Amino acid sequence: MTLYRDTGVVLRVQKLGEADRIITLITRRHGKLRAVAKGIRRTSSRFGARLEPFCHVDVQCYTGRTLDVITQVETIDAFAPRLVDDYQRYTAGCAVLETAERLSAEEGEPVMRLYMLVAGCLRALSAGERDPSLLLDAFLMRAMAFAGWAPAVFECAKCGIPGPHQSFSVPAGGAVCPVCRPPGSASPSQDTFVLMDALMHGVWDTADQSTSSARREASGLVAAHLQWHLERQLRSLPLVERKSY
Repeated sequence: MTLYRDTGVVLRVQKLGEADRIITLITRRHGKLRAVAKGIRRTSSRFGARLEPFCHVDVQCYTGRTLDVITQVETIDAFAPRLVDDYQRYTAGCAVLETAERLSAEEGEPVMRLYMLVAGCLRALSAGERDPSLLLDAFLMRAMAFAGWAPAVFECAKCGIPGPHQSFSVPAGGAVCPVCRPPGSASPSQDTFVLMDALMHGVWDTADQSTSSARREASGLVAAHLQWHLERQLRSLPLVERKSY
């Protein structure tokens, strides 16, 4: 029996048998990890609520034949209580967890940067000091950069000519110049491009001062760009409440 420890964020839980659950985490050293928490659905379980979505935990596991088994859990950050009471923060958090699971498709493959992005975004959401929509879009921009899908913002996605440009094409990869502009491209405002760049690079003074129309346009473009590359819809994104819009 091989024991190991890691820190991670719980992304999803699934019932297994009468009393167990399969816990999906994104971890610091092991990437996406699916492990069994035995007896967790019993009232006497020593794990309690420490293995619920949004929990940031230190776990000890041993290697099993098909799935590893969780033997110890210690809470690092309990984000859930500060998220579930606020629908806007909760839905943004759900989109973060679903995106992280989609982007860490291979189990056991280290994704340190994505793990740090998830933990940092949940920490900021639970603090309640910034607009949850901005935090979510900043996470999605940086998560796409991690995956190699970062949209071009100030240079043409096709020919690389410096901007600013007037059009944005999801299939083309972002901002496009007049020569490369495909039919059906969007025409966002320059404020939208500025906001997207600020979210990517964490320039929060600029992001916090952005207009509602720029936030609405940026959210639509970011969501469309992500789902184009994932080749599937995220179930949580349509549920995200954007009060500032």
